[in-house]
Amino acid sequence: MHAPLDPKPVILTGDRTTGPLHLGHYVGSLRNRLVLQSTHRQFLLLADLQALTDNAHDPDKVRRNVLEVALDYLAVGIEPTKTSICVQSALPALAELTMLYMNFVSVARLERNPTIKDEIRARGFGRDIPAGFLCYPVAQAADITGFKATIVPVGEDQAPLIEQTNEIVRRVNHQAGRAVLVEAEALIPKVGRLPGIDGKGKMSKSQGNALLLSASPDEIKRAVHLMYTDPNHLRVSDPGTVEGHVVFTYLDAFDEDEQAVADLKAQYRRGGLGDKVVKARLEALLQDLLAPIRERRAALARDPDSVLDVLRDGTAKARAITRATLEEVREGLGIFRLS
Repeated sequence: MHAPLDPKPVILTGDRTTGPLHLGHYVGSLRNRLVLQSTHRQFLLLADLQALTDNAHDPDKVRRNVLEVALDYLAVGIEPTKTSICVQSALPALAELTMLYMNFVSVARLERNPTIKDEIRARGFGRDIPAGFLCYPVAQAADITGFKATIVPVGEDQAPLIEQTNEIVRRVNHQAGRAVLVEAEALIPKVGRLPGIDGKGKMSKSQGNALLLSASPDEIKRAVHLMYTDPNHLRVSDPGTVEGHVVFTYLDAFDEDEQAVADLKAQYRRGGLGDKVVKARLEALLQDLLAPIRERRAALARDPDSVLDVLRDGTAKARAITRATLEEVREGLGIFRLS
């Protein structure tokens, strides 16, 4: 007798395993994942295959960071009893789904994807784009649909990838003549994109403007000290500009006292408030936020076997689910069978 299916909506999200996670990941999706794991059936994907799309020259970096990202997940409060953490390269059904879906999207459409265009520009690929990187949206569509996920917590810069996933879903369903796959919705937080501490684009390890979740107290203090403010706010008495002021953007993201932040912004605009004051407020918030995460992470790192057990259990569950989806898609598309 089969156990009844879990009726809760399914969430699929994850991260490329190119390095430890930072505050941008926390704001963009991790914070949402912590809340939703109690009300949804959630899967977190350690996307090591997708990490290879622009790191094939350094596969060891991708391999070793599987455990690093898993440590960050557990340290922030992801609970394996509520969320299945799985390894992408151990789910062969996703690779086959990716190959099938490539027949339902054009190269031109992939090149028009705003997220991919921005990433190609940031990496300086020009026309020398790895095919795997260009097809990143197709692989992500395979990930999302492989789990039949209906909700994907992402930063706002990732929303075009969800849109393209749904285009592929509609084309596959049209070809199959029935709803084999389900569409997904992007869940974007209030502050969906956290700028780097230098104010230049989003927070990114590769750009050197990130603050890791495992940052030490001194690293937090230094990062806040370096944060971009209003360059024309030379004296405390000078009126200042809040827009583009990284410290205020971070206060919007992390300070729960919205009225206090609004009052600080008003005072800054009038004049009479120095950057040192707002930076001190932010530093205190970040020290309080990251200290327990850093301590839990260090404790978990001392017992890597227990973390690997979590990954094995989560991947086993994910393998069964994604294999079943692949069989449905193969049947819907009429793929040849030997048996």
